[in-house]
Amino acid sequence: MNVTFWGVRGSVPTPGPDTARYGGNTSCVSVQADTNSLVVLDAGTGICELGHHFPPGVERIDILLTHLHMDHIIGLGFFSGLYREGLDVHLWGPDSTVGKLRERLSRYLSPPLFPVRIRELPCRLSLHGLPLGTFSVPGFDVTTALVCHPGATVGYRVSNGATIAYLPDHEPALGVRKFPEAARWTSGYDLVADADVLIHDAQYTDDEYDDRVGWGHSTIRHSVALAKFAEVRHLVPFHHDPGHDDAVLDAVYDEIDVPAGMAITPAREGLSLSL
Repeated sequence: MNVTFWGVRGSVPTPGPDTARYGGNTSCVSVQADTNSLVVLDAGTGICELGHHFPPGVERIDILLTHLHMDHIIGLGFFSGLYREGLDVHLWGPDSTVGKLRERLSRYLSPPLFPVRIRELPCRLSLHGLPLGTFSVPGFDVTTALVCHPGATVGYRVSNGATIAYLPDHEPALGVRKFPEAARWTSGYDLVADADVLIHDAQYTDDEYDDRVGWGHSTIRHSVALAKFAEVRHLVPFHHDPGHDDAVLDAVYDEIDVPAGMAITPAREGLSLSL
């Protein structure tokens, strides 16, 4: 299983000639177990970069959306895979109380916001309202559950021998008296427990979080605490605050107290993990 990071929510460049080392694209991660199919987690601007490095031999793509906030779907209409005639594309995402997935996405993929309508795409596109629980896509078993973030938002557990948990927009400390000890009441716990790799929201510092409780995002310290309590083996902090430049992120992650038995690798564009 290979995991590649195409968009990590973004960081601004440190002043100077270099581009941001963590990356400026929004959420997109690909997971591949065989040469014929590909799973893509979210469709932020990073999915455009994935399209520039389209894996040869892929005949089917399953795009799993956590929710429909714009930073997680804005790259969808620009993804080259949607314009490949005959490519089998399955798009999964949560329905909401105000509309089904197709209806909600059609508002974005239609004029005046976008010139191409969903029905005009040349790929073989299938849209699926996301089931809560476990289902299968080629090469993987996928488990979903609702998590703490405004609107209909899910987290994913993707398994194929090894297990990846993906919760890019998540506030696990919300509504828990003793975070993270109260496992039964902690949002997302069942998805992340004993995962080989946890890709988790780590947007805020502790000081920033004090003024943003309830906004739907986690602190870096909270993501580490959840990973430790859930006995995760490798934490990849994700969804960096776009206002944090490389120097800020370097300083924050240099100060992390890494729990024994766990690896921590801050997400950056181009990072690739093999499980």
